[in-house]
Amino acid sequence: MSQFVTEWGRKASNLYATEYARKYRQHDEELGRVEAYRAFCGWLGEVCDRFARSGAQGLSGSIDALDLGCGTGRYFVALRHVNALVGLDASGPMLAEATNPLGADHITAQTIQLIEGDVLTHQFPAGSFDLVYSIGVLAEHTPFDDRIVENVASWLRPGGRFAFTTVHPDSTSIPKTIGRAFGRAALPFAPGPMRRWLRARLTAGGQYADEALIAERLGSRFSIESMSRLESEAHLHCLCVAQKAGEAGRAGRAGRTG
Repeated sequence: MSQFVTEWGRKASNLYATEYARKYRQHDEELGRVEAYRAFCGWLGEVCDRFARSGAQGLSGSIDALDLGCGTGRYFVALRHVNALVGLDASGPMLAEATNPLGADHITAQTIQLIEGDVLTHQFPAGSFDLVYSIGVLAEHTPFDDRIVENVASWLRPGGRFAFTTVHPDSTSIPKTIGRAFGRAALPFAPGPMRRWLRARLTAGGQYADEALIAERLGSRFSIESMSRLESEAHLHCLCVAQKAGEAGRAGRAGRTG
C-alpha cells in the first residue's frame, strides 16, 4: 500500500472505504440510464478517436492510457484503441471493485493495471502514456494545481493528450453565499491584484476551476484542443482536452506572454 503524503489522498482513502466502495460500484449499474454518464463516455471515446485519426501511434492507432483517480473503473468501457490501461486511485476498496468494472465484457483495453496511490504524489516514468484522463476528480476531490499539470506533462509522450473535467465555480452544487455572489459580480471589473485574489477565493485553492483558470494552469505545457461544459446530476463541469506542447510550442507561447 502506498503512503499518502497529502491531505487529499488521505481524505479519499478514508472516504471510499469498503462499504462505501461497494455501494458506489452498485450505483455504477444504473449509469446506463444517466444522460450525463453517457455524455462523459461519448466525450472520452471521441478523445481516443483523435489518436486513431492522427495516426501518431502507427497504423493501429493503439495508445497507452492512465485513468487518474479511476475509482471503480466506470469509464474503462468508454475507451477505444487502448493497448495498456493503468488505473490510479487512493482507495484500495475502490480498486478492488475496479477488478470487475461496469461493462467488463465490453472493455477493449488489452491489459489493465490497478495501482493504489495519491494522484498528487505518485510517480510514473517520463513518457509512459499517450493519454491521461480524469473524470470527476480534479478540482473536486483533488486540487487542480501546478503539481497535477507538471506530473501529467512529464508522464505523457510527445503529442500526448490530457483529458479532464473540473467542477465549475458557477455550479449550483456550490453553496451560494453572499460572499460568493459578490465575488462573481465584482470579478470582471476588479483590477489585476484584486482579480487574482477574488479568483483564488472563488476557486477555493484549486477545488473549482473555470475555463480561465484551466488555461492559466495549463500554461505553456499544453495547447488546449477543446473546452466545453456539461451539467450532470451533481455539478456543472468543464471538460477540457489539451495536447502536450513540444519544446518549440512552449518557447513560442512563452514569448507571446512575456
